[in-house]
Amino acid sequence: MQYKHSRITRLAKDLEGLTNGQIHWIEKIINQLKGPHRYNCLLESDLVNEVFLENFGDGLRIHHCFSSEAFSKDKFEYLMERVANMSGFTAKLAPKGNPGHDITINNIKISLKTEAAKAIKIDEIHISKFMELGKGNWGNNINDLKGLRDQFFKHMSSYDRIFTLRLISRAPRWHYELVEIPKDILMETRFGEFEMMFNSKQFPKPGYCRVFNKFGQRLFELYFDGGGERKLQIKHLLKEICIVHAEWIFEVQEIL
Repeated sequence: MQYKHSRITRLAKDLEGLTNGQIHWIEKIINQLKGPHRYNCLLESDLVNEVFLENFGDGLRIHHCFSSEAFSKDKFEYLMERVANMSGFTAKLAPKGNPGHDITINNIKISLKTEAAKAIKIDEIHISKFMELGKGNWGNNINDLKGLRDQFFKHMSSYDRIFTLRLISRAPRWHYELVEIPKDILMETRFGEFEMMFNSKQFPKPGYCRVFNKFGQRLFELYFDGGGERKLQIKHLLKEICIVHAEWIFEVQEIL
């Protein structure tokens, strides 16, 4: 408590040397942090403890003091590293452009994704670019899709866990959630059903690998996008088979 009081005293003294414009921005941040908010986390989460929950949520709120745009992937990576280190973990970002994991937390390699489509589906997860598919045979043979699926397996072998930060709703009520996509679920594509879109004008021909449960319900599908980027998408992944570690709900406060 004494340490907190001494920091407040020091900050108050520092404020005296700032311009009116600088005071305005600080006042905006303070007003936001004092505003109503609701943070929730999974009690069994091995990543999101109370310190992580509070500091990550406050990072999101500060971002939206100055932007009406969704939290981007690079900001997500930076905030994950900063907050994890504040929360008792040891975290380090991977080098930029690393084709595998994005961050290591307590020696666990993690891949990070984001989803912020305006037409987002609450109960389904969509990752528009899970990985690039620039190599390997890919034309109009359905067996080529199996080779691309094997690239998918190789890509996942370079990290241990996958988390995606999803923007569920926008201003005036922002709602984010942190969801873990279990790798063993994605590995079920080894039993997936393949379909190539032979009628498509694209070349290479796009296609799907769909995974169903024992009742015939679709759990998710891989989409091999044969467009200019040649990328792999994950579509219609049921959120109920994933793990929601935390959510942050808040409104942006204006200075009166």
